[in-house]
Amino acid sequence: MTGIFEKFNTLNILVIGDVMMDSYVWGRIDRVSPEAPVPVVQVTKKENRLGGAANVALNIQSLGAKPIICAVIGDDQEGTDLLSLMDGAKLSREGIITVKNRQTTVKTRIIAHNQHIVRVDAETDTDIPDDSSREVQERIAEIIASQNIDAIIFEDYDKGLISEELITFTVSLANQKGILTIVDPKKRNFHFYKNVSMFKPNLKELKEGLKTEIDPVSVTQIEAAVDQIKEQLNAKSVMLTLSEHGVFISTAKDQKMMQAHPRNVTDVSGAGDTVVATAALCMASGLDEYQSAAIANLAGGLVCEHVGVVPIDKEVLLKEVLLLK
Repeated sequence: MTGIFEKFNTLNILVIGDVMMDSYVWGRIDRVSPEAPVPVVQVTKKENRLGGAANVALNIQSLGAKPIICAVIGDDQEGTDLLSLMDGAKLSREGIITVKNRQTTVKTRIIAHNQHIVRVDAETDTDIPDDSSREVQERIAEIIASQNIDAIIFEDYDKGLISEELITFTVSLANQKGILTIVDPKKRNFHFYKNVSMFKPNLKELKEGLKTEIDPVSVTQIEAAVDQIKEQLNAKSVMLTLSEHGVFISTAKDQKMMQAHPRNVTDVSGAGDTVVATAALCMASGLDEYQSAAIANLAGGLVCEHVGVVPIDKEVLLKEVLLLK
């Protein structure tokens, strides 16, 4: 397994999706406001981090591979700040396109005494203009033509970048070139991700996509739902994440439930980003879907032990993986 983790260092992963800035306000609560029955947070620290598809890229980078992000930002101060964060993290800007008169997504989390008090979202989720969409497709084609891309991750947050046309164009191009495609979906484009290598919804997304209730402890219901979406999308594999109930993986050969590892869960923010990044690297390194899902499941649990959105630590993950042997 050490050799697989070393192979990560040779991989190039294209991440197509919605980037955002995660803004944190840290503080303490000593009193209730006299204006309304709400706590007053005394601010002690502020911090901005890369979020969304950019956090997937950070996880890929943390595991040793090279991420290339293809995304849009707004022509605002927040977009400029996001680019500065990318520069600071040594992430390439080559796939970033600025859209005029558009707001860059910012999620502000207010945290006191290690407790998430409230989140404030500032965003635009309308589809990007047609000319910007064409520019994104052209940029994707250029990146795939000029670099050896080992896998493509769709990190969809329903913020308007990804469309049926973009999905069809990219998946077709990837399949022609034998590039793996791994999808972290959301509701708007859920049924458009056809012919992909791995489709990775969580339970909420699968229930919304199929418009049905699924009991997370009923293997029979889970199997039926996963079989349904796998057939609809003609996906080679489906990895359903079930939070504390683990992961269900289904391929053309077999299906398997993997239990979650006991963790001191502090914050689940960003866990899905870590799971999809880890699964993509494992599959691109030659592991099968079951091995990839097992390691990704482990990685997702590890980042939940930290407050806020943080990328996975490669050495910590490797130690945990070796303990499973």
